[in-house]
Formats: sequence, C-alpha cells, structure tokens
Amino acid sequence: MAWEYIIEGISGAFRLVLSGNAELLDIAFRSVKVSGIAAMLSALIGIPVGVAMGLASFRGKGLLKSVFNAMLGIPTVVMGLILYLFLAPAGPLGMLGLLYTEMGISLGQMLLVLPIVVSFTANAIESVEGEIRDLVMTLGASRVQGMIKVIEEAVSGIALSVIAAFNRAIAELGIALMVGGNIFVKGGELNTRVLTTSIQMYVARGEIEFAIALGTVLLAIVFLVTALSNYLQRRWAHD
Repeated sequence: MAWEYIIEGISGAFRLVLSGNAELLDIAFRSVKVSGIAAMLSALIGIPVGVAMGLASFRGKGLLKSVFNAMLGIPTVVMGLILYLFLAPAGPLGMLGLLYTEMGISLGQMLLVLPIVVSFTANAIESVEGEIRDLVMTLGASRVQGMIKVIEEAVSGIALSVIAAFNRAIAELGIALMVGGNIFVKGGELNTRVLTTSIQMYVARGEIEFAIALGTVLLAIVFLVTALSNYLQRRWAHD
C-alpha cells in the first residue's frame, strides 16, 4: 500500500509537470527570478571582495577568511530569524517595507550566499596567483597586468562561486519562509511563494502529487544550472 501511494504520487507529479500546470510554472519562475537576483547581487559585491582578498596580503587576512568560511555553514533558519527581526515593522529596517516581498527574499538570500562567492573567489585567485603572476612579471608585464592575468586564469573558479551561490539560494527554505511568508493573495499582486516554501506547504496539506512535482522542478533547475557550469568550465579549460 505504501509503495502504491508513492508511485501514484510520482506519476501524478509527472503529469502535472508535463501538462505545464500554470501554478507550478508561476512558482518555478518566481523562484528562479528571486534566487537569480540574489546570486547576481552577491556576485557584484562578493567577487571584488574575493579578488581583493586573494590578491592582497595584509594582517588579519587569515582571520577574515576564517570568518567567511564559518559563515558558509550558517543555518538558513537562523539567518531568516535575524532578517525577520530587522525587517519587521518595529525593526531597525522596517521602514524599507521589504518584509513579505520578493525583493526581501532576494536580499536575504544574497546575504546567505555572499560568503560562498567571497570564499570561492578568494580560493580560486590564490590557487593561481603566485605561479601565474611570477611568470607574467618575468615576461615584463606590469603589476596590474599580472593581476589581470591572474583573474583571467581564475574565471572558471569565480563562475563556479556564482553557480554555487544560486543553487544554495534556490534550495534554501528558512529565509524564504520567514522573510517571504509564503503568501498568495488571489487576484492581487502579493505572491511570495517559491519552490521550497510551496513544497513544505503542500506536504503539510497532504497534496503529495503537487509537492513531488515542485520538488522535481527544483531538482531539474539545480541539475541544469550545474550541468551548464560544468560545460562552461570544460570550454574554458580547453581555451
């Protein structure tokens, strides 16, 4: 009986996916948009910081790297709670009106994945920095030209940091639930349901088919983005 229930749920889920269910597609597109914005914002901030950390040598660099590395494992529910307290109407940033909005989720996810971009970028720079810079300098290049060459050689690692940030953002639940609220107002513009919060909601309702369908779409997005990243890395390796 249990296996029949599971198989029935999976088959129903695939029917929903293949039929192009409007609600399912709406939730999926919103998830990609929200997490895509978070990944882009984290890249705009994190890549310059990571490059600077990788290239520079200063007192306290090891401690700073340790802080960013420690933040990689921060529980999303804790981050969600902190952001909720800051963005709530009575909180320090309540006047921004970001609570229960798509942009609020994006900013929260950006803070969550920023350490990924910074740490991965710094590690990518450091993995090629010494050897490449010395070679370029030996050939008569300036210090700036040497830095540019190091960054070019680390492009695949930097791109990987952004891909990892997106996958982490789209798969998290705590921030999306606490900051977004998983709200849907029929006929209105307020809608903050994303894949992870919707999966949790439909499981709680007992609507397993729709939950499995959403989970299938989430896994497909993650695998597609990862496959694209692997393809681009192979291309860069051959160039």
